[in-house]
Amino acid sequence: MDIKLDPSRDDLPLMANTSHILVKHYVLDLDVDFESQIIEGTIVLFFESGNKFKKQSSSTEETYPSESNEACKFRTPEPCHIPVTNTRTVSSKMGYNDFVICGKGEKDTSGKDGNHDNQEQASGISSSKYCCDTGNPGSEDFLLVLDCCDLSVLKVEEVDVAAVPGIEKFTRSPKLRNQIVRELVALPADRWREQLDYYARCSQAPGCGELLFDIDTWSLQIRKTGAQTATDFPHAIRIRYTTKPQGRSVTWTSDQSGRPCVYTMGSPINNRALFPCQEPPVAMSTWQATVRAAASFVVLMSGENSAKPTQLREGCSSWHYYVTMPMPASTFTIAVGSWTETKPEICSSNDLATERSFSPFEADFRYVGVCGHMEYPCRFQNASATTQEIIPHRVFAPVCLKGACQETLLPLIPPCLSAAHSVLGTHPFSRLDVLIVPANFPSLGMASPHLVFLSQSTLTGMSQLCGTRLCHEIAHAWFGLAIGARDWTEEWLSEGFATHLEDVFWAKAQQQLAPDEAQEQQELRACLRWRRLQDEVRNSPEDMQVLRPNKEKTGHVSDSGSSVIKHGLNPEKVFMQIHYLKGYFLLRFLAKRLGDDTYFSFLRKFVHTFHGQLILSQDFLQMLLESIPEERRLELSVENIFRDWLETSGIPQESFPWGWPPFSFLPT
Repeated sequence: MDIKLDPSRDDLPLMANTSHILVKHYVLDLDVDFESQIIEGTIVLFFESGNKFKKQSSSTEETYPSESNEACKFRTPEPCHIPVTNTRTVSSKMGYNDFVICGKGEKDTSGKDGNHDNQEQASGISSSKYCCDTGNPGSEDFLLVLDCCDLSVLKVEEVDVAAVPGIEKFTRSPKLRNQIVRELVALPADRWREQLDYYARCSQAPGCGELLFDIDTWSLQIRKTGAQTATDFPHAIRIRYTTKPQGRSVTWTSDQSGRPCVYTMGSPINNRALFPCQEPPVAMSTWQATVRAAASFVVLMSGENSAKPTQLREGCSSWHYYVTMPMPASTFTIAVGSWTETKPEICSSNDLATERSFSPFEADFRYVGVCGHMEYPCRFQNASATTQEIIPHRVFAPVCLKGACQETLLPLIPPCLSAAHSVLGTHPFSRLDVLIVPANFPSLGMASPHLVFLSQSTLTGMSQLCGTRLCHEIAHAWFGLAIGARDWTEEWLSEGFATHLEDVFWAKAQQQLAPDEAQEQQELRACLRWRRLQDEVRNSPEDMQVLRPNKEKTGHVSDSGSSVIKHGLNPEKVFMQIHYLKGYFLLRFLAKRLGDDTYFSFLRKFVHTFHGQLILSQDFLQMLLESIPEERRLELSVENIFRDWLETSGIPQESFPWGWPPFSFLPT
């Protein structure tokens, strides 16, 4: 381990040693238990290792050399003699008598002595407790470190992928387990269906040896005796675990109709309390998940397919989703509840034609340009998908809000999707589900691949709030998801862009508005944002007003790949708008400097260049400035923008040569 945490600070640790080994695919097999308020099951991780993952190290104050002189101290795994749970009915006293868990797998009994629970250590991770070599050859075993919190881990084992029937047809080395996985993760994009099938079949293969593991506040550490390098470490492992009712990645609650539900809320710790994973953004992976729940529930998830339930037995259904576009594990989202789908009363044939789904297996893959990302079945290379203005979409909500969704939300989705396409081009994702989440959801919305959460408050009043918020979340499909920040401290690369684009999308979506009326609306919103930003700058700590707090060390990690997110656990940060608003005014400033036509033409080119990749601020700014004729740059440079906008607190008023404040609407 090479991170030492100070419990008095509010930084969020990313512990995974991604410089040496990367998760390429997750297979989740889970049961949702509303009686115990836990999600239990297994996750199988498929790895790829190699020197190409070695990242530039940074001697930041948070990183320290690992203390490799002490011996590794791990618990030896004991045989599990745990009965299979039977199907159970929740007590009627709880009011959940019709909600049945589809029992499967082992019950968590480890909590009795705390051996395999995340220990509540106020001091954080001790760099001297476990000092196995995390990547370099030597006398110690290689140590796999995963981000993990609020989980009970029951068992970790190597998966015998060589035992999969028919595997010899797929690989040149049917007896070498790691080689099988290497060939599996390297399959070309046009074989994605075959790849998913083999991932699923391999995930069901028997175990071939338990692995040593231990767990502390922020991480799960795993090793195999005798495996001294990442290359030797098993490339397919299975972890049996359960979440905890108080786990910070999921929220157990009731919807507006009083029915129980659970959803991931995008908490500061992301998904590490939902499943053990590699949280650093560089660990871009695909996933597939099978989730079982009582038949009265609907399971929604980040997935390319519009899943339908499969009845396993009376009262129990299974849902399966998958994703073929590699993304950080933090973008995975799930929501399970008694949602009802809201459909339009009248559906025209034109709408159906416009919304026809283009899935990756279609043969029309005329390449419309070279993509810079790792290989996957990309919609930007599908000539039919590039012209699809409105992707297929569904709306889900508690039954009591069905009417409000039908009246307010449903009519807005097609024009907002079409407006986004007219500005940025190809939709990165093939479909969209929108869910009205329970009343305790802490914000107006949240975007994840193929799934958007909206607060019920967006349904009240006029369509303005619902439309602008929907546009904001749709914008995240490009900025935040298809294009992600390589360093999470640069949150403005997601929220600043989405805030700026929501106005542009909404103006185009409101076709009944004259151009001058739409412009006046945008100026009014700029005025309101300006006042909000002024208030926040006056009332927040200066160091939390900086959009690029790591400055020249932005994007740097330790030798193992671990890092910290400055102020990631600060409770005040949840309520701050500085990344939204200051980022918005920076982009507004740049658009004014270039002119809207030039700026948005550039933005479309930028999206085509960087989709499917992670970026830093300089990637955007350098490409932008290169597109501006030298005579129009004046004194604009990456260094000046860093100095004036991204690396200092407050607002750079001198950066607006045409006057201040940076909008034309002034209330009388």
